[in-house]
Amino acid sequence: MEGFAAGRVIADTAYGGDPFRGELDERGIGTVIPSNESRPRPIPHDRHLCKERHVVECFFAKHKQSRLIATLYEKTARNFLAMIHLACATVWLR
Repeated sequence: MEGFAAGRVIADTAYGGDPFRGELDERGIGTVIPSNESRPRPIPHDRHLCKERHVVECFFAKHKQSRLIATLYEKTARNFLAMIHLACATVWLR
């Protein structure tokens, strides 16, 4: 996480552990992470903002359907970036 500047981190319950949350709190970064059901006292979070994470997950799921991107056939960074651009344009046009 070095070198990243963020106001908030939106993640799922897998990242809800105290060490991860503690490191973000030390940096002054807010968290939008739902608590695991096994936690004795749930930590409050913004439910509306947490639902927005679904949009990002669907975007990446659509890219995983593209065989070229999922299997990383392109050997150079330039060609791989071109394939990412092509896949983004395809998703945008749908």
